[in-house]
Amino acid sequence: MAYIICEPCVDTKDTACVDVCPVDCIHPRKDEPAFATVKMLYIHPDECIDCGACVPACPVEAIYPLEETPAQWTSYIGANRDFFDSGHD
Repeated sequence: MAYIICEPCVDTKDTACVDVCPVDCIHPRKDEPAFATVKMLYIHPDECIDCGACVPACPVEAIYPLEETPAQWTSYIGANRDFFDSGHD
């Protein structure tokens, strides 16, 4: 897991990060059914190639490298993995 999407994305779901991801590891996209029901976007922990393209694209500064995840948002590390473990992608 290279990058984590944190709290600023909740209820925002701006997909600028999706548009710049070279490996399509940020979900759900607007064309996926889960987009309407989830509160935020998630980065697939096994597919992310650690390129960092998503970080400057995020207008709400919600994306952090795993090791730099702010202490108050460390629960989002598990939330990102759990989203994909529950069958979403």
